[in-house]
Amino acid sequence: MKILGKTSSINVRKVLWTCAELGLDPQQEEFGSGFKSTETPEFLALNPNAMVPVLQDGDFVLWESNSICRYLAAREQRLDLLPAAPRERARVEQWMDWQAGEFNNAWRYAFMSLVRQSPQHQDPALLAAGVANWHRHVGILAQALAKTGAFVCGEQFTLADVVLGVSVQRWRMAPLPERPHWPEIEAYCERLAQRPGFANFALNFV
Repeated sequence: MKILGKTSSINVRKVLWTCAELGLDPQQEEFGSGFKSTETPEFLALNPNAMVPVLQDGDFVLWESNSICRYLAAREQRLDLLPAAPRERARVEQWMDWQAGEFNNAWRYAFMSLVRQSPQHQDPALLAAGVANWHRHVGILAQALAKTGAFVCGEQFTLADVVLGVSVQRWRMAPLPERPHWPEIEAYCERLAQRPGFANFALNFV
């Protein structure tokens, strides 16, 4: 099994954390900016989007990080991470889809401006709006955690916590001009920090 993608990528790290939870030790090849190009014909044949990560499991190729995480959990029959019961599974997938479609897009402008120092992302009004939107999404997660008192779907750690964990840690580590304090978020990250996957693939990354 191979994971193609650089460790600094937040989407690669969620897959690596999932592998850690599953006891898998895939071969990793660093692709992406600063490493092997994703624009070569060989890579584009694997993922026409020219993005990481890509999973190669024998002759099976899969891209989209959350889909890879779900596949690996199902492959290993880890129903604690991805339940079989329709309602419980839908709840996990709801938060995974929210992370990919809403949460990740919320931090994009602020991250490019403050972390990447992109010259194209220095408009003060857009930055302020981006920071506020990032905070708003973290607040949505905090509200959910206030209800469960543990992990996002309840007392059980699931795949949803892997993908949300890397994202909320990015918020905590980013050099934001202001950051609301949510005790629920801090307690959540303390619980996640007890897991080696979080320590290795989220704790010290922006």
